[in-house]
Amino acid sequence: MNIFNKTNVPLDSWTKNKSLQTWIKEMAELCRPDNIWLCDGSQQEYDGLCQKMVEAGTMIRLNPDKRPNSYLCRSDPDDVARVEDCTFICSLKEEDAGPTNNWRDPREMKQKLIELFSDCMQGRTMYVIPYSMGPLGSNIAHIGVQITDSPYAVCNMRIMTRMGKAVLDVLGNEDFVPCLHSVGKPLQPGEKDSLWPCNNKDKYIVHFPEERSIWSFGSGYGGNALLGKKCFALRIASVMARDEGWLAEHMLILGITDPQGKKIYIAAAFPSACGKTNLAMLTPSLPGWKVETVGDDIAWMKFAEDGTLRAINPEAGFFGVAPGTSMVSNRNAMQSLRENAIFTNVALTDDGDVWWEGMTQQAPDHLISWLNCDWHPGSAVKAAHPNSRFTAPAEQCPVIDKAWQDPAGVPISAILFGGRRSSVVPLVCESFDWQHGTFMGVSVSSETTAAATGEVGKLRHDPFAMLPFCGYNMGDYFKHWLEIGNRVSPEKLPKIFYVNWFRKGAHGEWLWPGFSENSRVLKWVFERVTGQGKAVKTPIGFVPALDGLDITGLQLAPDVMQKLLNVDRKEWLAEAEEMEKYLNIFGAKLPKAIVNEVETLKQRLKKT
Repeated sequence: MNIFNKTNVPLDSWTKNKSLQTWIKEMAELCRPDNIWLCDGSQQEYDGLCQKMVEAGTMIRLNPDKRPNSYLCRSDPDDVARVEDCTFICSLKEEDAGPTNNWRDPREMKQKLIELFSDCMQGRTMYVIPYSMGPLGSNIAHIGVQITDSPYAVCNMRIMTRMGKAVLDVLGNEDFVPCLHSVGKPLQPGEKDSLWPCNNKDKYIVHFPEERSIWSFGSGYGGNALLGKKCFALRIASVMARDEGWLAEHMLILGITDPQGKKIYIAAAFPSACGKTNLAMLTPSLPGWKVETVGDDIAWMKFAEDGTLRAINPEAGFFGVAPGTSMVSNRNAMQSLRENAIFTNVALTDDGDVWWEGMTQQAPDHLISWLNCDWHPGSAVKAAHPNSRFTAPAEQCPVIDKAWQDPAGVPISAILFGGRRSSVVPLVCESFDWQHGTFMGVSVSSETTAAATGEVGKLRHDPFAMLPFCGYNMGDYFKHWLEIGNRVSPEKLPKIFYVNWFRKGAHGEWLWPGFSENSRVLKWVFERVTGQGKAVKTPIGFVPALDGLDITGLQLAPDVMQKLLNVDRKEWLAEAEEMEKYLNIFGAKLPKAIVNEVETLKQRLKKT
């Protein structure tokens, strides 16, 4: 084994961190790569790895006149998404993983993984990636080191994180989160490599919360391979946040500024297919209002000395779902992809650019699909995979907030929860207090779409939009949120709201236009935070007065606002009873305060 590539540096001059040196050597002995490459995060390194993948056929260089310095990858058809059934939380006690996670005994799982990883990098290069989740040097940020045999993962990690030698300078001799990844496809001498190596027999995405470590085997795709994303930033970070008194959340962060120049920051959590990225990059329809993006997916929040809850986006890029993204639905996202992007499983146009369903109103006459086949409009298969992705630097977003890299984070004044509900839930509702707001987070649910499950309208509970991402028992997670609310005086805490853009009328029509018009709801949130907005108290919280929302210029039927803001007591009693049944899965771990919130909600609804 050529322990250190000739074009790289010796290990002890690359890092002085003894724990990191030891771990790299141990993993090299386990995985047995042909070479080890210590990543420096440079543009030269990135360009060289991309060129290597182009020569191997893994990447296609896009037309530089259409999409400068950008590439298309096509994965194995059996390696196209997160593998939730193969994702495990291996806490020492099963009860600490809780009913919403897959649990395995950590000793048994570690032994299984050691068998799988033994010699798994034979014939390949082991890349060592030091990376920071969050701005370098921020007291809210944390550092990880990923070992991988996938150059695709290296290049995506360079876009999605702050990566390279500067991270090691900040790390010094401190602890880091070790992340081990392999595509699980060793090469025998002389064996020709696959265009997209992976292991379709064995896939494991494993988290060891007590160790603060991640082992991922068999998949080269998305969050299965980019271990800084959901694995570290949510599953492991949520455990760290519980133990250290902060929050690691599946939330966007945006700044909103009124026409007078006053600005607040909002964090928001939504399940999939609920408009999260669109809200993060919103172009307001209201004159004089401005929305800027801090992050579109994950927020880490810690209290400052003055008691303010401050947030960073731990990521440095966008890893978004391509289908449905267009200049109409999200112009700012499309402009973020204009260059320096990696596209995975989208279609290739005849002039060397990319295309996906929903990108334009009319599809091109001919494409090469994600399956590398000729494609024409009317074809029985999609041109782009429904979970096809783009990876692009956040700094390219035209509405990126000037404070998005501030190590101190941005002060959060409001937190939004939301889901896709065609009935029952009003357009927007404000909680009575932090405990009631926590209950709103607990009660997040969304109606599934046919694209996701094949069954339209089925209610899926997704507390805090964290169901697939919480690294420990969600009953304890609810308790942690309640305890966060006791750390500072109530006036220091963000106000909490629940929004629903998806309410429908009697004939199945959307009542609210959504997209840029959601700025009208954000304006009301802004006004409530600053003590101005008109509200009516209802059994479920404060909703806007009928004249409380600015609907100037909207062509709405006379009774639409009343329908959007209606709180039907009978429907909500059924909702509360259904919620009560769902929460039984958490057993004794369910905090008494949440039980009380359900009961008091029912009592308020029964009052005439």
